[in-house]
Amino acid sequence: MRPVMLGLGLGLAALAVGRGEAWGASASGHDAVALGAVVGGHSPLLTLHQKANLAKILDDKAGTVSSPHKILVNAKSIDCGAGDVDIAHFACTLTFAANTSTLAGRRAQELYATLIEAGALEDGAAGTIHRAVYKLRCTLDRPVIAQNAGGGADCQFDTTGP
Repeated sequence: MRPVMLGLGLGLAALAVGRGEAWGASASGHDAVALGAVVGGHSPLLTLHQKANLAKILDDKAGTVSSPHKILVNAKSIDCGAGDVDIAHFACTLTFAANTSTLAGRRAQELYATLIEAGALEDGAAGTIHRAVYKLRCTLDRPVIAQNAGGGADCQFDTTGP
């Protein structure tokens, strides 16, 4: 019984380390579709055509996207905050390479909720709860997503600062 317990303990420890900050984090399936599409919609690194295709994918219309190419969404950092005193306050800062975008209100709340769904860690500070990810890399493969078999969307990110 002892070897089984030791093996289980080591397995759980490895799982904890694998999901920890040192190794980064990931999202797949619907979490990755949402994260990639929402962030990609604000990216200055994507064309209007790519952004339109991401919107169609998120609207469950992947079959209407004509492009056979994967869409890659990259962001240096995303930091969203929600007020826990001013409960109607939502704000996000997105950094793409050298460009920075800010969101407020409903658009920031959408991204904040998407970060929660994707597994971004919570960090509180003086009346605001933050969720942040760094070095975000999402791949949305429209032809695979359109097969409706659960694949085609993956994101990797770090949960600690740059």
